[in-house]
This record gives sequence, structure tokens and C-alpha cells, in this order.
Amino acid sequence: MSVAAPIAEPEMEKPLSPPLSSAPTNLTPDFTKLEDAPEWFQTRARAAWEEFQSLPMPGLRDEHWRYSQSKNLSLDGLHLAGETTEAEKQAAIEGSKGLSKVAARLIFLNDRLIHSQTDGLEQGVVVLPFAEALRTHGDVLQQYLMKRKADLGSEKFAALHLAHVQAGAVILAPKNAVLKAPIEIFHWVSGVNSLVFPHTLIVAGDHAQVTVLDHHASLRDEVAQSVAVADFVAGNGSHITYVNSQELADSARALHISSTTVARDARVKALQLQLGASFARSESVSDLAGEGSRSDMLGVSLPFNSQVVDMRTLQNHLAPRTYSDLLYKNALYDKTRTIFSGLINVADGAHYTDAYQKCRNLLNSADSEAVSMPGLEINADQVKCSHGATSAPISADELFYLKARGIPDQESRQLIAIGFVEDVISRLGHEELIESLDRRIEEKFARQAA
Repeated sequence: MSVAAPIAEPEMEKPLSPPLSSAPTNLTPDFTKLEDAPEWFQTRARAAWEEFQSLPMPGLRDEHWRYSQSKNLSLDGLHLAGETTEAEKQAAIEGSKGLSKVAARLIFLNDRLIHSQTDGLEQGVVVLPFAEALRTHGDVLQQYLMKRKADLGSEKFAALHLAHVQAGAVILAPKNAVLKAPIEIFHWVSGVNSLVFPHTLIVAGDHAQVTVLDHHASLRDEVAQSVAVADFVAGNGSHITYVNSQELADSARALHISSTTVARDARVKALQLQLGASFARSESVSDLAGEGSRSDMLGVSLPFNSQVVDMRTLQNHLAPRTYSDLLYKNALYDKTRTIFSGLINVADGAHYTDAYQKCRNLLNSADSEAVSMPGLEINADQVKCSHGATSAPISADELFYLKARGIPDQESRQLIAIGFVEDVISRLGHEELIESLDRRIEEKFARQAA
């Protein structure tokens, strides 16, 4: 398997912000901790730190931050997440209640592994914390770790992540391996102004099948920030299903950058579930690099109060006869905002591409705002591509129908919103996984009603 090179994009106008002359000292990496890491990784980490310092923060003229602002991810006042108490570790472990049956479960708190369960894995499947995988499977990480440039706007944050990454999960499924149960990972953050860098790397060999559920959560309602990166590599005929469930505290901020490479006849389903954080941004790129490959890009967000959810996507068709289907649904309340910007790119020679892109917004308040910017760029023949976006309030007829049957307005809106997003979650095709996400959505509504 190989990672396809990204297509060249038009050069954007330079941001207004000048490059940093120096980086915040509270974010300076301790490279002495990398003494046991392979030399190639130490070199990349140091180069990434230099890149982070040289790159400007995205500015007002950056197209990838249109209708949004990078200051929502300001690093001012933040510090690397520190040590935690035994009581906090126990609280994180007790709070990591998800799927009843898993092939493996890893729990991290402030980028430190506090629990590992890997006794349900099929023979040959590897699930390791990032630091250990560097020592034992460094050749695989060297081949696949963050090989694709983060070119949807967060290059500076991706460089910061690579300079600091020490925690996360590395999942390697060899040829023909089929995991009967999902792998579940919890990333907890604790401490005011803490900054964490979770990472997930999934490499599926030819005809392998793996399902992974990533949780991002806070121990308390306090200001913190997560800069997470996920890399997925699907070999010929393989299947990867991935869910990022973001449930950070309402005062926290979240950035999730994902890169997917899909080989011949392989399929990847990836769902972004946004339930927490005052500002949450996801950047998802799917490179369809092999003939017959398929990518399902799914998203659900339920912002309340003044939450902002910013979503950027790229469906990148590089080979002929490839298929992608993007479906994002947002149910907005109060004074919330969502921004969606997606592009279907059909490269030269990627004939017979079949691609769809749809973003739908359900407005439950006159003060909520949804901005949608779908796009197409086609450089091949015999393609079938469509894109669109809709925004509308809940139908008054639907509310009247439910009210006439004794269901209060607030409960009616909740039922309609849950039904609105359910068809996205159901496309995961995994019953327990769907039920788990449905519970988390219901819990969010319960918290808002309390």
C-alpha cells in the first residue's frame, strides 16, 4: 500500500498575520523524551517544530477559514497537559463506558496511557499505544505517519501536533484479518488550559476489516484544547469503519484532522460526531487512489447555546471508477453556527467517477446560522457528480401534529432532530455502535434540558 500524493491547489493569498518570530515557551517540546524513538521520528519532530514556528496563523484572507476564524483555536495561555492524580485516573477509567464488547480498549488521560485491554484481538492484529509502536513498529509508522499535508487550512496546527505527539493508538490489521468487535479508544483531558495531541493510525492490509471508535472527552467543564490527527490507510479490498465522537466540555476547543487513502476495491466509512466544545473544527480528506475504491464521509453535529462547528472536506478522486458519498447533517439550536465547506475533486484521468455531496441543516432557532459551501472541480470525462446544501426550520405542521398528540414542543423538537440525524448514523451498519452513538446524542439533549 502506498499513500497517494495530494493534488496541487491554487496558491492562496497570503494571510494577514505575520510569521511568529518565536514560539510560546510553554509549548516548547522536550525532545529528550524522544531518546528511545527512531532517529527518523526525532528528525521529523524537530523539523515540525521549526515549521510550526515559521508558519503564520491562518488569516482573514485564507479561503480555508472563510466564515470562520483561527483565533477560535488560539494557543495563548495554553500549556502542555500535565500529570494527573490517581483520583483523576480512576475517574477517567470509570467514565470510559462505551461498547459492551470490544476487541481492544485503550484509555488516555492528558496524553498518557492509563488503561490497556487488548485480549480480544484476532491473531496478527496489532493495537499499541503510539510510543510503544514507535519502538516496535517504527518502519510502518515511518511509511504512513502524517504523510499527507494538512492542506485544508490547519498546516500550522498539524506541525504542532507532529512536534508533540506521544499518545494515541496504532492499529495494524494484516492481510485477511477480520476483527469481529470494534476497537475503542478514549482520550481524556484534565486541567485548565491544558493542550493535548491525540493520534490514531489505522493500517488495514489487503481484505482486512476493522472498526474503531475514538472518544474525546473532558473530566471537568474547563477550558482546554485538543489538536487530534487520524491517518487511515485501506489496502486492496479492505474495509475500515471509523467514528470520531467529540464530547469535550462546553468550554473546551477541538480540532480533528483526518487523512484517508483508499486502495483498489477498498471501502472506508468515517463519521464525525460533534457534541461538545465551544468551537469544533474537523478537516477530512479522502484520497480515492485505487480503481473501485469507495469513501463514505459522514457527519453529525448538535450545537447548543453558542457553539460553533466548522467542517472542511475534500473528496479527492485520483483513479477511474471510484465512488464517494458525503452526507453531513447539523441540528442547530440557540445562537449556534455551523460552517461547511466541501470539494469534490476529480483528477485528470479519473474517468467514471461517481461522487455525491450533501449538507443538510435543521434550524431550531431564529438566531442560529448555517453556512454551506459545496463545490465541484472536474478534470475527467464520463463522471457522475452532484452536490447540494439545504437549510430550513422544523416544519410547523410536524410540530402541530405531535402537539395534537400531547407531546410538548421541546420534546417534539428533540424527537424530530434525532430522527433527522439517524439516517447518517445508521449508515455505519454496526448495531451496537449505532446504539452507543444514539445514547450519547440522547444524553446531550438530557444535559441541555436539565
